[in-house]
Amino acid sequence: MLTRELAIAEYDFARGRLIPDRLTRKQHPQYPAYAERMLQVYRRGKGRTRRELHQSVHGVFANEADCPQRRIDAFCKLLDDAAAFERDRHGRAAALRREVFHLAAAGHPLVRRADKLFERTEHDVKSEIAARLGRTWGEIDGELFADVIDFHRLSKFDGFADGPALLARYNVAQVQAALFDAAAMTIWATDDFKTILRYAKLARLMHTITRAGEGQYRLRLDGPASLLRETRRYGTAMARFLPALVACRGWRMHAVLRRRTLTLALELSDADRLTSHLPPPEEYDSEVEESFARKWGAEPRDGWRLVREGEILHRGQKVFVPDFAFHHEQHGTVLMEIVGFWTPEYLQAKLNTLSAFRDCRIVLAVAESVADTLPQLPQHTIRFKTAILIQDVLDRLKLCL
Repeated sequence: MLTRELAIAEYDFARGRLIPDRLTRKQHPQYPAYAERMLQVYRRGKGRTRRELHQSVHGVFANEADCPQRRIDAFCKLLDDAAAFERDRHGRAAALRREVFHLAAAGHPLVRRADKLFERTEHDVKSEIAARLGRTWGEIDGELFADVIDFHRLSKFDGFADGPALLARYNVAQVQAALFDAAAMTIWATDDFKTILRYAKLARLMHTITRAGEGQYRLRLDGPASLLRETRRYGTAMARFLPALVACRGWRMHAVLRRRTLTLALELSDADRLTSHLPPPEEYDSEVEESFARKWGAEPRDGWRLVREGEILHRGQKVFVPDFAFHHEQHGTVLMEIVGFWTPEYLQAKLNTLSAFRDCRIVLAVAESVADTLPQLPQHTIRFKTAILIQDVLDRLKLCL
């Protein structure tokens, strides 16, 4: 991520909004070419110091009027994050400096050109030191300050696939930097709500969930920022969560930012077409789920319409999103959860979750290899070997009424 010092944004005081810097093909058509040149600097830069690489990146924009230095520094930060640098992990540079300076002290004062007063030149002393150490001065000079971050040398750069990928990462990174000041965030989600929720929990964001209409849920992320005044730390967690949100479909977001005496809003949605470096979530968690959904089809069976992850069950911080929901105009909704591959810990957590929501109508589809390990199965359980049979599900739905 970028640091706070590299954030660039506009303030819309009339609407109380903050608008992070964003590079688009329409408004910045010259930037894809710049991005490719920056990537070439790093791809061909093995062995160069961080300072040399940064100087070359700045050189790319030498004749570009529409590029503040902070934007260039932000590009350098993103490129550095995607690179690997050699580091002096064992203090060799410091030891080398002590030895070199000790040897050089005997020749002081040093001059560039010898005269009647001072006969020892810098070149002569460096040659003597190199001979004493059995190395060339170029080798010594290259390692003398290897423990200084600016002089770390590039060892590897896998980086970005192309220029547009670098620009896409920059656009997301500027929104992340704006979120460092976030005190609260509200997300309205439809398609990938389960994935969004999972990433929010991984980011340790406290949340409350409410239904916001048919197939839509509102997820409010707040907590430490408002309760314990740890705004910066909580904002950083929201910033880390953002790429996962951007990778999802069917969402919009409203964040409240607090900057000194200002309270501003930041709004974003999947319609803004930001591109995450994370892959989009898989539509199904397993081949068993995908196979069952395809066999069931889009049309109702015996009046039951199948919806993938169509219901969110929540009680406080406990949330459960069953794999499928079956909706019937007369009989309401029955849920189904599939348990295929498992570990003892996963299985116990799943049983605890089902117990917490035992008042809901839930069908459990369990692989036979799993079912044999359970001392007692819930009432509405279906066993399957490699695939779930449609008729078994229809029969169980009738028993749930």
